[in-house]
Amino acid sequence: MLLVGNGRLLTRGKNNRLIEDGAAAIDGTKIIEVGETKALKAKYPKARFIDASGGMIMPGLINAHNHIYSAFARGISIKGHNPRNFAEILDGMWWTIDRNLTLEDTKYSALATYLDCIKNGVTTVFDHHASFGHIKDSLFSIADAACETGVRTSLCFEVSDRGGALQAEEAVMENARFIKHARSDKTGMLGAMMGLHASFTISDDTMALAREHTPEGTGFHIHVAEGMDDVYDSLKKYGKRVVFRLFDNGILGEKTVLGHCIHVNGAEMELIRHENTMVVHNPESNMGNAVGCPPCMEMMRRGILLGLGTDGYTNDMYESMKAANCLHKHNLCDPGAAWGEVPQMLFQNNAEIAGRSFEAPLGVLEAGAFADVIVSDYTPLTPLTADNSNGHTLFGMTGRQIVTTIINGEVKMENRELIGVDEEKILAKCRELAKNLWNRINN
Repeated sequence: MLLVGNGRLLTRGKNNRLIEDGAAAIDGTKIIEVGETKALKAKYPKARFIDASGGMIMPGLINAHNHIYSAFARGISIKGHNPRNFAEILDGMWWTIDRNLTLEDTKYSALATYLDCIKNGVTTVFDHHASFGHIKDSLFSIADAACETGVRTSLCFEVSDRGGALQAEEAVMENARFIKHARSDKTGMLGAMMGLHASFTISDDTMALAREHTPEGTGFHIHVAEGMDDVYDSLKKYGKRVVFRLFDNGILGEKTVLGHCIHVNGAEMELIRHENTMVVHNPESNMGNAVGCPPCMEMMRRGILLGLGTDGYTNDMYESMKAANCLHKHNLCDPGAAWGEVPQMLFQNNAEIAGRSFEAPLGVLEAGAFADVIVSDYTPLTPLTADNSNGHTLFGMTGRQIVTTIINGEVKMENRELIGVDEEKILAKCRELAKNLWNRINN
């Protein structure tokens, strides 16, 4: 049994409260109680005590859309790659990388990413994978890395016709096999979805094949209207906008995640809301790719469940939160925008998104929730309350302030020391593999 205490505890969740000298009691994989440190130490005297040393005790963070396969892109220079638009970024950078990945590259990209997540207090990751250089068993390799590092994860492979019909079918079957595997897992640590790249790279036949191999109760994870090319393609080929095409193909629903949704109109937003479909915003990626700013404030006004992801840009969710806050103020020329909406995306909506994939509550410190707990060494220089905690998060916290990370009741980092993994050995292997990948690409 664990007791994490002697810190300012934020429960988060819809009834966020601050316990000034708080503690969380953990038994097995679940939180059994939160309260004052003195009272819980007396109640559970035999529990191992983890001292927050006056820092912040909070629920583990959730990344609702990531791309593990992009890890080895850091610092890369591809000969002749000078993109002028989003289509050239996709083909010249990301598709070039993914069609050159080996199974070992995928495994070590995952190990490095999950370690970085632990160090940034991210305890649950929804990943959207692509490795057309080696499709078969790629999701299982990522799952092995997740198991080795102890990070809760939901995985899918992005089905696409960009490599031809045979590779598209292989990607569908990789998803189908992994969905079956995840459904048989009893640890509460694995989830699975049917991955789709984007409408403009998927034919009706391939979409139908994916639908055929998606069991009832499993959702899809797909990029939607990230660039205008996606919109133009759907209108030209099918005579309808992207969201309507997805609806007609049975893709929308309460278990489905739509990434980006930058170029969606009011009718599409109403359809997303009506179908209770989830959307994930990825602010830094959108700005970096110069594809535009999604109508997030309008989506939330309409009642769409909108979460926050990183699209592989970072593993620090606080960084993504800060970027989103500035992006929507700037885009709307409204200094009052996003103050409440962006924290809601990260702290409430991401937890609700995760709740549709995993059985016990996530993103909250309360009895019965999964024991995903993080400790930050943040010490406030102004009064801190539950009501102003988002302001402290926005202007005072970063992922690198996390000192302790507990996932599913197991300590994965304590006092900034990773537990049970050899980080330097993993990173050394990553450098070796990344160098080989870059050489393959440029040669």
